[in-house]
Amino acid sequence: MGIGMLNLLKKLRGGALVGIGYMLSPLSWWNDLFFNLPIALVFGYAIGWINSTWFLPGTIIGYWLSNVLGILMMQFGAMDMFLTDEKRNIKRDVLIGLGGSTLYTLVISLLVYFHILQVPDFLSNLHF
Repeated sequence: MGIGMLNLLKKLRGGALVGIGYMLSPLSWWNDLFFNLPIALVFGYAIGWINSTWFLPGTIIGYWLSNVLGILMMQFGAMDMFLTDEKRNIKRDVLIGLGGSTLYTLVISLLVYFHILQVPDFLSNLHF
């Protein structure tokens, strides 16, 4: 393959990562119901098998992980699309992704805890 074709494939891969990452990231808060919440619930359910009292913490951790994954996918996709290999700083980008996702998840968890955000009816029947 030629260099032009490799660059095109790299940009297409970057675009796909940005698109999927956006759906998982906190930037698409409206899409939490379709992506992040189901992922978080499956994670919480799996953790809850170990100990039933771990369902809620497992769900919060699953939600956080899905947001982290989304931000990191967007960052790596954008790097593929716009940066050359020499300008990349993977450590910095991972730390920014972790920090942003952690802050977002903490804020959402507190808003739910203090009943500022309402939990959907199908979740309010679960015993945490």
